[in-house]
Amino acid sequence: MVVSTATSPRGPNSKLLGYIAVILAVLILFVPVFYDLFVTVWNTDTQSHGPIVLAVGVWFFYFKTKQILEKQNNFKPNPYLGWPFIVAGAALYLVGYSQSVYILSILSLVFILCGFICIIFSANTALKYWFALFFFVFLIPWPASVIDTITQPMKIAVSYAADHLLYMLDYPIARSGVILQIGQYKLLVADACAGLNSLFTLEAIGLLYINVINHQAFWRNVLLAVLIVPVSFISNVLRVCTLALITYHMGDEAGQGFLHNFSGMVLFMTALILIIVIDSLIQKLAEKFKINSLLSQD
Repeated sequence: MVVSTATSPRGPNSKLLGYIAVILAVLILFVPVFYDLFVTVWNTDTQSHGPIVLAVGVWFFYFKTKQILEKQNNFKPNPYLGWPFIVAGAALYLVGYSQSVYILSILSLVFILCGFICIIFSANTALKYWFALFFFVFLIPWPASVIDTITQPMKIAVSYAADHLLYMLDYPIARSGVILQIGQYKLLVADACAGLNSLFTLEAIGLLYINVINHQAFWRNVLLAVLIVPVSFISNVLRVCTLALITYHMGDEAGQGFLHNFSGMVLFMTALILIIVIDSLIQKLAEKFKINSLLSQD
């Protein structure tokens, strides 16, 4: 008897096409939710990181899917576990969208995606998607009360650091709370400059970087994740200092115009580069420490 070794028409390619169709259907389902977020919450300075996180999250989901399908896997679909996730996600979606409770709407996306992964692939595969699913949590808009509570001490800290840094550079600057006066100009350190916006975005992108690089040393991943917080703080201090100097030398119109938004983009990219540089330095220090350990053993 001859046994055929040809690939079954319901093989990996068929599974991938079905998977893509399901993902597209889920994305279409959530178009109204994302549209509402775009025209409301994400249209504010404090929550403007949402579209960036969404774009990066979709890319990472594709990256993780491609990574999983490239390996030899013995998928065991588990509809008994997947359908409860989908039903729970659908309930959260109906309540969240009808009542404009975006926290429930985003959580419903996580539940529905997890359910479909269990049905198409397996429960073990869903565990491999844990960070891709967790990443969407950064899309959740924080309540105004929480933002005010967090940003107030951050605004004071950023204002204090910027005041002392410019004073050390011999600029005529004074501070009153979160208001900086440099020369004849008064600058208010707003919520967008307090660091919460860039902190969320940088933490999300930094954790993504850690997950993609996937360092074997757990302590290194934890250290890099923790260092993202001071990097965000330093970048925001530099942004406030830059805007203060632009206003002082070029006038209030220049400080509040195009250069205001451009300085945020430049310093955000600088912070990302700084994260990569810090990771490289950690790598060199780790290698040096390992060499020193071997030498000490000898």
